[in-house]
Amino acid sequence: MEKLPKIGIPIIIAIIVLIVLIGKSAVTIDSGQAGVLYKTFGGGVVTDEPPLGEGFHIVAPWNTVHIYEVRRQELFEKMKVLSSNGLDIQLDASAWFQPRQNDLGKLHQEIGENYLQRIILPTIRSAARSVVGRYTPEQLYSSKRDAIQVEIFEETKKIVENQYIQLDEVLIRDVTLPPTIKEAIERKLKQEQESLEYEFRLVTADKEAQKQIIEAEGKAEANRILSASLTDKILQDKGIEATLKLAESPNSKVIVIGAGETGMPIILGNQ
Repeated sequence: MEKLPKIGIPIIIAIIVLIVLIGKSAVTIDSGQAGVLYKTFGGGVVTDEPPLGEGFHIVAPWNTVHIYEVRRQELFEKMKVLSSNGLDIQLDASAWFQPRQNDLGKLHQEIGENYLQRIILPTIRSAARSVVGRYTPEQLYSSKRDAIQVEIFEETKKIVENQYIQLDEVLIRDVTLPPTIKEAIERKLKQEQESLEYEFRLVTADKEAQKQIIEAEGKAEANRILSASLTDKILQDKGIEATLKLAESPNSKVIVIGAGETGMPIILGNQ
């Protein structure tokens, strides 16, 4: 009876140790994540094998798994930059990015888990300063927002793609100018719009006048041709045709034949 406790204590200790080892060896990786394995006695970070995927994994208790988000992520950033003439401009930008899953080991080994602060943010800020510095506030406010968005994306992508990061898009959500500059630009744009509208009205009026002149010239030419083609004989024939039609009309009338200076009939009636 005295031996049972002595045998039971090592067993209990072994069970406890086993539970601890299993607890430290079991790793669960959630959806949208991947794990980088660090082998304490086997060369450090594993870079020549794919990272651990989603699900349950058993690793040696002396090794470590570093878990990364591999889904697309969005970064929001407010930046103060200078325009080409030295005015302060505030950009509200966002970036869509994700680490390249097959390169997670190299990313972890060379940059680390805080790659957002070490690589992406400084690169976007530097690209924004470089790009915005090429434009005036007026260009940034009106016509060049899409252009600077594309240029910032291209300059940022050129750097981060060599750092095991995939940059999908950079979006410029807002450009904020100093109030006085913004008001001056809006007044100028309004004046330009009014000037364009006035020019359009002038062009429209000129086209309408030209149309009326062409129509009048056409009518005058038609009348000239018609007058030139009419002779006394034709007029008499037309008069006779009209007289015959009137004679057939049920309206009461008196027709005097051969009256008038031209010899055309004179029609008298109560209608």
